[in-house]
Amino acid sequence: MIRLTDIKLPLDHAEGAIEAAIRARLGLGKGGVLGFTVFRRGHDARKRGHIQLIYTLDVEVADEKGLLERHADDKHVQPTPDTSYRFVAHAPADLKQRPIVIGLGPCGLFAGLLLAQMGYRPIILDRGKAVRERTVDTWALWRKRKLEPESNVQFGEGGAGTFSDGKLYSQISDPLHHGRKVLTEFVKAGAPEEIMYVSKPHIGTFRLVTMVESMRETIESLGGEIRFNQRVEDLLIDTAADGSRQLRGVTLASGEHLLSDHVVLAVGHSARDTFFMLHDRGVYMEAKPFSIGFRVEHPQSIIDQARFGPQAGHALLGAADYKLVHHCKNGRSVYSFCMCPGGTVVAAASEPERVVTNGMSQYSRNERNANAAIVVGIDPEDFAAFDDSGSPLAGIALQRALESRAYELGGRDYSAPAQLVGDFIKGRASEEFGSVQPSYKPGVRLTDLAPSLPGYAIEAIREALPAFDRKIKGFGMNDALLTGVETRTSSPVRIRRNETYQSLNTQGLFPAGEGAGYAGGILSAAVDGIRVAEAVALSINGGK
Repeated sequence: MIRLTDIKLPLDHAEGAIEAAIRARLGLGKGGVLGFTVFRRGHDARKRGHIQLIYTLDVEVADEKGLLERHADDKHVQPTPDTSYRFVAHAPADLKQRPIVIGLGPCGLFAGLLLAQMGYRPIILDRGKAVRERTVDTWALWRKRKLEPESNVQFGEGGAGTFSDGKLYSQISDPLHHGRKVLTEFVKAGAPEEIMYVSKPHIGTFRLVTMVESMRETIESLGGEIRFNQRVEDLLIDTAADGSRQLRGVTLASGEHLLSDHVVLAVGHSARDTFFMLHDRGVYMEAKPFSIGFRVEHPQSIIDQARFGPQAGHALLGAADYKLVHHCKNGRSVYSFCMCPGGTVVAAASEPERVVTNGMSQYSRNERNANAAIVVGIDPEDFAAFDDSGSPLAGIALQRALESRAYELGGRDYSAPAQLVGDFIKGRASEEFGSVQPSYKPGVRLTDLAPSLPGYAIEAIREALPAFDRKIKGFGMNDALLTGVETRTSSPVRIRRNETYQSLNTQGLFPAGEGAGYAGGILSAAVDGIRVAEAVALSINGGK
C-alpha cells in the first residue's frame, strides 16, 4: 500500500473526486487504482467560505514499487506504515504473582486490558464505583447539591475522562502507533467507526459509559479481576541494607493486604490523599507546573460563524472548536484548554465544600453553548504563597485554597461563582445575565471573580480576552460568561520514573498516566497505560 498525504478537496466534493485526485497525484490512468481507504480526514478552515477537506489515503496499486521509485522525492507519497499492534510478551504458564493496577481511568483501563490480553490476569482496584452507579452519584451533585467524595466526576470507573467531551486526539510522540491500538479497542467496545479516520475524534459521555462497561467485561473474560470501592491506603515496601526499595504489595482501606511485586499506579490527577500517602512512604516525586482559570461560555452559533463563515452548520464540519493562546505583558501565558463544542460546564469537585469546574459534551455536540477553560500557566514558584514548606505537594494547597474560595463566592451550596466577560474586563461585579445562560449545574451565583484567583492570573486573563476577540470575532462579547474555578487542568505533581517505567526509588511501582504527570487527556493516558503494561510484562518475564 502507498500512503498519500495532503490531498485537498472542496468540502462538497463529488463522490469520485478522491479517486480522481489519487490518479492525478500518482500520474495514473483509469483503472490504475485498485482500491483505497481513508486513513485521516481533516479540514482547513483558514479561509472562511472556502473550507477544504484534507485527506490521508492508503492506496492499493498494481506497481507499488515502481510508483514509489518515481515519487521518491515526494514526501507526500510514501509506503503505508505498519500500524498493527504486536504484544511484547505473554504471561508464563507458571505465573506466580498477578500484577495490580490502581485506578480505572483511561490509563488504568488500558494497562489492565493489555495485561489481560497478554495473559497476566491483573487485579484492578478503583476507589470509586462502577460507572452506572458513579453516574447516579455524579448527577446527585449536579441536581441535588450532594457530593459523594469517593464517587464523582474524578473518582470511579472510567476516570475523569468519562464526564468530558471524550476527545481522542493528542500531540504526543507515538512512533509505535499505540494510539491506533487505543482507537481500535474503542471501536470494538462500541465507539463509532469514524474515530479511526476523522482528525479530531470524540465520543461524548453517554457513549463512553457503555464503552467502559464493555471493556471491563473484556478484561474479566480474559481472567482479570476488577474491584470497586477499594481505596489503596498504604504500600508494602521492603528496604534493603543498601537503601534500595522493593514494592511487595498494597494495603487497602479495609485492611486487606494484596501482594504483588508489580503495581501500576494509574490514579488520576485528583487523588490527593494518595499523593500524600506516597510522599509519606518516601516515593520520589516533585512539584510540576499546571494551570488555573475559568470556564468561558459563548453561544455555539457565534463560534461556528467565526470559524466557518457561510459554511457553518455543514454536516462534515459539525460544531466548531478553537485553540487560542496569548502571551501577556506580565510574562504569563493564557490559553484555551479542553474546549467542548455544544457542551456544558459541569461541577467536578471531589472534596467537600470546594467548587471545581470542568467541561463536557455529548457525541452530538448539540447543546446551545460552547465552553472552554481559559487558564493561566503557573509554576512551582507560585505555590509558595499557599505552602512555603518546599513540599512537592504545595500545588495541592494552592488548588484547595482556590476551590474553597470559589465555594464561598458561590454561596456555600456548590453553586459556582460567575461573571459576565464585559464586567470582568471592566472590574465590576455582574448583577444579571445577558444573552448567554449558564449551563453549570447545580447553578451559578453572579459576583466579581477577581478574588477567586491570584492577581497575576486575573490580570493575564483580562488582557487575553480582548486579544482572543481579535482572533475569533465575538469571543470578547459582553454577555459571554465566565464560571470559576478551573484548577484540575493537570496533576500538580510528577512521580518520576526511570527507563523501565518504574519509580526512581521504589522498584516494582510503575507510575502512569495523568496523576503521575505523564499524560494529559484520554488518548495520551491510554497510550501511557499500554506502555506501562508492556514494561510490567517485560519485567515479570525478565525478572527485572
